[in-house]
Amino acid sequence: MLIFCRIRCRHFDRGIRQLHQCTAMSSCRREISSVIRILVTFLLVSISICPVLSSEPHNLGGRNQTFRPEKESKKLKIVRQRLDEINKPAVKTIQSPDGDIIDCVLLHHQPAFDHPQLKGHRPLDPPERPRAYEAEGNVAGAEEEQEHVQLWRMSGETCPEGTIPVRRTREEDMLRASSVRRFGRKPRRRVRRDSSSNGHEHAVGYVNGQEYYGAKGSVNVWAPHVSNPFEFSLSQLWVISGSFAHDLNTIEAGWQVSPELYGDNYPRFFTYWTNDAYETTGCYNLLCSGFVQTNNRIAIGAAISPMSSYHGGQFDITLLVWKDPKHGNWWLEFGSGVLVGYWPSCLFTHLRDHATMVQFGGEIVNSRAGGFHTSTAMGSGHFSGEGFGKASYFRNLQVVDWDNNLIPLPNLRLLADHPNCYDIRGGINGVWGHYFYYGGPGRNVRCP
Repeated sequence: MLIFCRIRCRHFDRGIRQLHQCTAMSSCRREISSVIRILVTFLLVSISICPVLSSEPHNLGGRNQTFRPEKESKKLKIVRQRLDEINKPAVKTIQSPDGDIIDCVLLHHQPAFDHPQLKGHRPLDPPERPRAYEAEGNVAGAEEEQEHVQLWRMSGETCPEGTIPVRRTREEDMLRASSVRRFGRKPRRRVRRDSSSNGHEHAVGYVNGQEYYGAKGSVNVWAPHVSNPFEFSLSQLWVISGSFAHDLNTIEAGWQVSPELYGDNYPRFFTYWTNDAYETTGCYNLLCSGFVQTNNRIAIGAAISPMSSYHGGQFDITLLVWKDPKHGNWWLEFGSGVLVGYWPSCLFTHLRDHATMVQFGGEIVNSRAGGFHTSTAMGSGHFSGEGFGKASYFRNLQVVDWDNNLIPLPNLRLLADHPNCYDIRGGINGVWGHYFYYGGPGRNVRCP
């Protein structure tokens, strides 16, 4: 139709030129009226056949790209309202080398205190730290984390005392999300410990069957390949209570690569919480009210640097989550004694008392684009059997008991949902205590 219209229009242009030539010659005057009649008829036919000539090239892909101003205006209104809720006034702004903007926000202005049960509160003083059960070791080639493990700190700038660093959320961050209304939350899904659910696949070590008051472990940091903008790859610890149904309570911390959430492929320090199995409560980082940050040197959601390299240097971070015996809040420590903040006990139902399960390990999203298993990698992207310097690991795994003591994991169990795609194998020694290697490349000849 488009080609036909263009041909007819060329004939129309030729007719116009003919008409101009004829009007200049007395011998053609008798032909003018007949030429005009032909051109008018042609024009009417062309309009009826080619009513959308100017817009048709934009729809060659067959997709309906109709712009709906009212719908777009409503979406942008929601986006800007959420940005106003998330981004608080800054007393100082720091530009990170990776493009992030870090806002230094007054402690009492942070998003946590928008929560109905936290309004008017102030951050609490640091609690008593769990007592170490045994010395923790390292091995040659594994570097211990330093305080400047985030890219935004490379300039040497920090946030002033009395403020916290908050990664600024921008309009493009929200518009990238598959759902603007659920921005900053994990997808709703039925959660089960012993299998993958809704495309989420795991390779984890876990303990259950007792009362747990915290967990600690060190994990090396990688930048795994993520093959789809709406997939992610993460490595974390989970502190869990409740049944694996709608009343699931979790506290989570670790590193993740999530192009949808952050717009890049950097590994980033993250936190998460929920008290209803990811349905309506909780969020990543500081993207909703809940987690109370107390530290001015760590930005939750900011990129981690350096990273581990295959057959090269290994860089790991240490995470500790524990329940304050005095106030009952769950505190987070990052690195060697750096308190990040806490999840108030009032956010939870089951976790107000204690945890019933602790997990460590990796998780990816498999969207099965094209009908095949994703090639999104977990950990280093290599199987556990390759060992140190090549595979991802968790080491010095411990839990906190009822008396605020760090103790070795009792009866560590290992689980891989799809071991041909991502696997796990563990051990114990005098330096690393309880540990395991885990991960994999995803799609391969044994994981089609």
